[in-house]
Amino acid sequence: MLFARIILQALLPATFFAVAVGVSWEEWWTYDGISGPAFWGLINPEWSLCNRGRRQSPVNLEPDKLLFDPNLRQLHVDKHRVNGVLVNTGHSAVFTVDNTTRRHVNVTGGPLSYLYQLHELHLHYGLHDEMGSEHTVNGHAFPAEIQIFGFNSQLYSNYSEALHKAQGIVGISILLQLGDLSNAELRLLTDQVEKIRHGGSSAQVTRLSLQGLLPATETYMTYDGSATMPACQETVTWIVLNKPIYITKQQLHGLRRLMQGDPKHPKAPLGNNFRQTQQLHFRPVRTNIDFKNNPKEGKFCASMYNSVHYKANTWKKR
Repeated sequence: MLFARIILQALLPATFFAVAVGVSWEEWWTYDGISGPAFWGLINPEWSLCNRGRRQSPVNLEPDKLLFDPNLRQLHVDKHRVNGVLVNTGHSAVFTVDNTTRRHVNVTGGPLSYLYQLHELHLHYGLHDEMGSEHTVNGHAFPAEIQIFGFNSQLYSNYSEALHKAQGIVGISILLQLGDLSNAELRLLTDQVEKIRHGGSSAQVTRLSLQGLLPATETYMTYDGSATMPACQETVTWIVLNKPIYITKQQLHGLRRLMQGDPKHPKAPLGNNFRQTQQLHFRPVRTNIDFKNNPKEGKFCASMYNSVHYKANTWKKR
């Protein structure tokens, strides 16, 4: 408690300075140190949910505590391709769908009661293979995680509005495992990383299939959570797909060359841009995996449960 007070006293002058000179709050948070996740809620009062919220993300998924829900439907993501821009934000590599897109990519079904329009994609990854993903399975992390976000276009007019509203956002989590051959759509993104080497740089990406990024599985886990970066709004319905896609060592090497700052002041590497897992606080994590009556998926048995695709025995704990 005393340590937290000392840190808060250290942060207060910087907070008042930021308000006085009108500096963007985006420049004041990081993934480590006294501006890291443990202090997001102290840096800016509007980010208090980051420290006090009870429905925060990411979480650790425990197969033996999943709740089978027979009412969960198959998830549907539109097939058509979109154009957009891949940006090094200084916090992550973010792909944003072009606003002029005529045919939006919508997601329906699963646990969702509304239609959601896909808006952007975030890429989290580690500087070492044993860490990088935000969501974990039985305490084990993946080297990377793709998060695809969409907003409730039936209730809200845009992503920014929906981020602050009930049932506003859907987050689709795809965990990435090392492999010899990567997902083809992922290559469309990683082929551009040399162009976004430094913070603030961007590259055009054309004809990307967000559906093509999804692994070949109809099973998933879902829970009510939050954005995993400030202001940690608790408006996200998370869907974690029950199978990884693959990324190569070469692709990870390219991502690990990305820097937070500009060419003159590159700062630190962009990697390790993940928030630690948060407590569930008795939230249920539901799944459409029927452990008792799903022999077809049983052939993918690992060291966990019959229908969970992830092979925990090959990982190290975070």
